Amino acid sequence: MKFAHWTSFHPCYSSEAHFKYARIHLPVAAKCNIQCNYCRRGIDKCEWRPGVSSCLLPPDKALKWLKKTVEAHPELTVVGIAGPGEPLANKETFLTLKRVHKEFPQLVKCVATNGFLLAEKAEILSRLGVKTVTVTINAINPQTASKIYEYVIHDGRRLKGIKAAEMLLQKQFEGVEMAVEEGLTVKVNTVLIPEINIDEAVRVAEEASRRGAFLMNLIPLIPIHRFKNLRSPTCQEIRETREKCEKYLPQFRLCKMCRADACGVPGLDRTVAPIQWHL
Repeated sequence: MKFAHWTSFHPCYSSEAHFKYARIHLPVAAKCNIQCNYCRRGIDKCEWRPGVSSCLLPPDKALKWLKKTVEAHPELTVVGIAGPGEPLANKETFLTLKRVHKEFPQLVKCVATNGFLLAEKAEILSRLGVKTVTVTINAINPQTASKIYEYVIHDGRRLKGIKAAEMLLQKQFEGVEMAVEEGLTVKVNTVLIPEINIDEAVRVAEEASRRGAFLMNLIPLIPIHRFKNLRSPTCQEIRETREKCEKYLPQFRLCKMCRADACGVPGLDRTVAPIQWHL
């Protein structure tokens, strides 16, 4: 398998690694260039979901936290940047990755992105030592996407509606393709929203596979923000959708829907002490 070496150490890409190795998310990315109707970013010490962190760290403090965590936890194999905003829309992401690659070349570098800027940033990610990228793609039809995304920001302008959705989807799938061309291992996350995109997930899997994606992870909707009145998918709906998508992409079934400052072995719920204890 082409990417077996990297994925065997990544607890979010391998079922075996999920119970053996630790990952750390460095919360250095504050800004976001799109607004998802299911996402509310924020600083929160209690909520456990994507888009939240107990704090934001500048690159120097993120490296300080990483150093102390590596010293205390030899099982740590992956350092990721997953927010709380969009990593590729923040210069701090690239400053942090540059230092991490220099000081910790042995760690697998990972980025989670909405994919809007991935095509233009794939080459620099590769140069900075990134090996794995997770791209969230929630639709293949612009009409469906326009129901999921409130707006995208492009060249300083806030765009809405079908045109914005068309641009986003085009850039997301182009980003997957470019990342693969740069040698990155790509996992696609899809937030499963029963009333909106549950029947479209299989088409996302098919197109992502055609573009070279390695793995897919279906995430149940957490009903917050503009989607607070929508329901999460049932276990049966998730299982049936995974079975359909698996015809095109292997399915990762152990996702913890982590915070932007998560740290520890996800499969063991073994969490390292909060950031504030280290700084």
